[in-house]
Amino acid sequence: MSITYLHSNQRMSQVTIHKDTVYLAGQVASDTSAGMRGQTEQILANIDQLLAEAGTSRENLLSATVWVTDMAEFAEMNAAWDAWVTPGRPPVRACVEAQLAGPQWKVEIMVVAALPE
Repeated sequence: MSITYLHSNQRMSQVTIHKDTVYLAGQVASDTSAGMRGQTEQILANIDQLLAEAGTSRENLLSATVWVTDMAEFAEMNAAWDAWVTPGRPPVRACVEAQLAGPQWKVEIMVVAALPE
């Protein structure tokens, strides 16, 4: 069984590839001064980069899990998400309100994608 790990440290990998499936770790924004929409846009751009490095793209998303710190800002996250997701190819998705690892982050997103055939 072959598994590829990318951007790994002692604790975790940012990307794991097994067979035809790509798993990304939860992604957070690097510029935490941005609001909910800005942080979401940063995360989605990072997801694009990691998926490309793994040999796939957002067109092949299978699932997404989104954590937001305040459901009052849910619409701002969704505005960025809706502008980003491939029309006609939205993944299954769950979104919950949660306390994240640090108070500077407003949103965290984790996705799973297929490798193209």
